[in-house]
Formats: sequence, C-alpha cells, structure tokens
Amino acid sequence: MADTKRLAFSIIQFLHDHLSSGGLSSDAQESLEVAIQCLETAFGISVEDQSLAVSQSLPEVFASATKQQTGATQGKTSSSSDSPSEEQLAEAEHLKTDGNNQMKVENFSAAVEFYSKAIQLNPQNAVYYCNRAAAYSKLGNYAGAVQDCERAIGIDPNYSKAYGRMGLALASLNKYSEAVSYYKKALELDPDNDTYKVNLQIAEQKMKETESNPAGGLGGVDLAGLLSNPGFMNMASNLMNNPQVQQLMSGMMSGAYSPMGSATLPGAAAATAAATAATATAGAGGGGGGGGGGDLSSLIQAGQQFAQQMQQQNPELIEQLRSQMRSRPPSSAGNDEP
Repeated sequence: MADTKRLAFSIIQFLHDHLSSGGLSSDAQESLEVAIQCLETAFGISVEDQSLAVSQSLPEVFASATKQQTGATQGKTSSSSDSPSEEQLAEAEHLKTDGNNQMKVENFSAAVEFYSKAIQLNPQNAVYYCNRAAAYSKLGNYAGAVQDCERAIGIDPNYSKAYGRMGLALASLNKYSEAVSYYKKALELDPDNDTYKVNLQIAEQKMKETESNPAGGLGGVDLAGLLSNPGFMNMASNLMNNPQVQQLMSGMMSGAYSPMGSATLPGAAAATAAATAATATAGAGGGGGGGGGGDLSSLIQAGQQFAQQMQQQNPELIEQLRSQMRSRPPSSAGNDEP
C-alpha cells in the first residue's frame, strides 16, 4: 500500500507542477484541480506530504523507462561507454563556468543554454541542475526550477543549495508550507547559512499570514489595485448597465440582500465587480463566500453570479489579473551564487 501511495503522490505532484506552470485555460486548470482533489481523497494523501516523495519525478521515471525501452529495441546494452569521457567531463565543467559568467551579467536565458549543454554531457552532476534552477528562477520559470532542484536532490540528497533553491522556487509559487520544509532541510545541512535563515523566517511569516487570511482579501485579489485599474473600472461600469446587475444592486441598497449602509450605488457596483473579479481570477463557479454573512458575503455571492459573465466580457483582463497573481513573487533575502 505504501508503494501505491507513493505512485499516487508522484502523479499528484506531476499534476500539481503542471498546474503551477501556467499557460493553461481556466477550464484546464479547474479540471486538474478536480483531478488532484479526487486522487488525494481516494488515496488519503496530500501533495504537501513530502514523506511520500521519491528521488525521481514522474517525468524522469517515464523518460528513463522510455530510454531503456529504446535502448533494448536497438539492441544496446549498458556498458562503461555510457559514462562520460574525461573530455566530456572537462567540457561540461567549461560550459558550467560559461553559464556562471552569464548569470553574473544577468543573461539568464544564455545561462540556461550553457547549463543544459553541460547536463547533456554529464547528466549525473547535481550542480548543473541546481545552477539551471537558479537561472530558471531568475526568468520566472519557477516550475522548471522546482523540477531541476528535485533532480539535483535525487542525485545528491545532501546538497544543501538544492534544498535552498527549491525553497525559493516554492515560495515564489506561494507554496510557503512546502518552502519552509525545504529551507529547514537546507539549514540542517548548512546551519551557518544566513540566507537560508532569513528566507526561512520570511516563508514562515508568509505561511502564517496565509493561514490567518486564506482568502487574501477576496480570492487573493488586491482590491485597492483593482479599483485603481482603468480597465477594471470600465468593466465595472459596463456591468452596471446590465439589467440583472442593476436589479441586484437595487436589492442590496434596499436591504433585500444585506444592508449597504451609506454606500453609493457606483461604489457598491465597484465592490461587487471586485468580488466578481476575485471569483473570476480564482476560477469562476467555485466555492462560496463562507458563513460570515453581511456585506462581504453578499458581495462574494454577487461575484459568483457574474464571474462567468465578466470572463466572457473581457477575458484578456481576467487573464492579466491571473498572471499578476501568479507572478507576484514573495519577499526574500536573495539568492546565493551558482
């Protein structure tokens, strides 16, 4: 049963990483989220339970199996010739140095290319994966950084820098609880590293803030930022021209939904649109406002009703808001050199 749970965990981890990578439609994101929830419920596990993690990710296991199958088909057998030659090892080190130099001048895309070439020559060197993870993080490709850190840890489980960079990538994906566990492991291996200590404190603080206010306002949306966004306010104005919205707002003003106090109709419209944006950016149609009642509950309910309409009216703005939420990196103490 333990192996079954590990396999299920690897599948969930693969789906979770793919979900975090971005570039998916809202329907695809919702489908993956449902799949993850179903698997977690069926096997009684969670993606945060790192005790079920294995040394290789699911794509790596698949790639390894495919390579072995191809080799068997072609009649190849493993031999000492599979190991890199002295010339290849030297060339890989040279490429790593070139990558480090590109990192110093902030040419991160070029650094990725050099590290990737080094990996091709010597795929069993954890440093190359860890350095490429640093370059990926600088480019905002945190999912790629997570995968490379996993590979580095799989090769060298005592490589503290790989755990530290894994923590940074996870924190950048707002996975603070997971980031905390990796920073702690990095400190176990390198207890005098001040960068890990500071980043651990930041991740723990962010985790506490998330636990105390899981909604992050409304679905994690910055309402003040939304209300100062001309495109958003224009969309809120357009929503007010909708007879259904007008009827809803009139009901809220008259107390049919909940008392709005001295709020003006335009202000209530903007707030309702903000709740709508929160629902839309989180994925329209899910969840409820939670049993708080009052104005906030009514706004969230209104947002749920019109999130889909908002998505249809201006999908570009909704996608922009989603991208801003996903790309908003946490504060950190910086990163160490490759």
